[in-house]
Amino acid sequence: MRFVIVTGMSGGGKSTAIHMLEDAGYYCVDNLPVSLIEKFAELITKPDNDINKVVLGIDARAGQAFEEVAGIIDSLKEKGIPIEILYMDCSDQVLIKRYKETRRVHPMNVNDTGNRIEDGIKKERKVLAEVKKRADYVMDSSQLLTRELKKELDKIFVKDEGYNSLMITILSFGFKYGIPSDADLVFDVRFLPNPYYIDELKHQTGNDPGVQEYVKSFPACGEFLDKLEDMLKFLIPGYVQEGKYQLVVGIGCTGGQHRSVTIANELYERLKNAGGNYGIKISHRDVKQAR
Repeated sequence: MRFVIVTGMSGGGKSTAIHMLEDAGYYCVDNLPVSLIEKFAELITKPDNDINKVVLGIDARAGQAFEEVAGIIDSLKEKGIPIEILYMDCSDQVLIKRYKETRRVHPMNVNDTGNRIEDGIKKERKVLAEVKKRADYVMDSSQLLTRELKKELDKIFVKDEGYNSLMITILSFGFKYGIPSDADLVFDVRFLPNPYYIDELKHQTGNDPGVQEYVKSFPACGEFLDKLEDMLKFLIPGYVQEGKYQLVVGIGCTGGQHRSVTIANELYERLKNAGGNYGIKISHRDVKQAR
């Protein structure tokens, strides 16, 4: 029997996760009233029940007594009911952007539409705090594409593989277009010679072998990568221990197309093959800017 409770921030990907798990063969019930959670759990875990994979979606909508959920979770575990908690999270900045794009009212503001989105998010985080502490898996969807979310869910709930709580994004960018607002660590590689001034490389990028060979031909490049790799391997276990779920490592050069892309690609390959307890992805923010 596998019984998964999916909850988290409104706009954080809860509904998407539930739909994906439904496609994976889970019997899904969404937005069950809080007062019925315990009864539902008892029913679906009866010995004569032939459903062996269940997902229950719950959220902190206005009017729900969500403060009781943490106690209910504790009660179910005390009774020996095998529940797992998947908490879908997201940064405030991304949540605000999503709500503005959809023009929806935040669920915490339905009874007071004059409140700002930020107010609703702040209130919801407070209401969800105790449940988040009890979560078995916390997924931050701020940087996750739909296919990446599906991959992580399949890893946990279909293939029964280990879950990497920390998702690292290696992000190349150009300083001329601004430092990424979500970057946790930023490294400037403008100290390396710029391929832009080499005619045959000018219109290529760090994804092309010619640019890669040129940038990596300088001893300073290899030394920088060795030191950066060593530092990140030192920092990452600390981030995992402190419960950080997203780490964005920004690698910047002037235009975000040559040096930063080359360094980001190489760093990604090194960390990807290091076998650490984290997930990793790469993104090139400005590689398609006009050259």
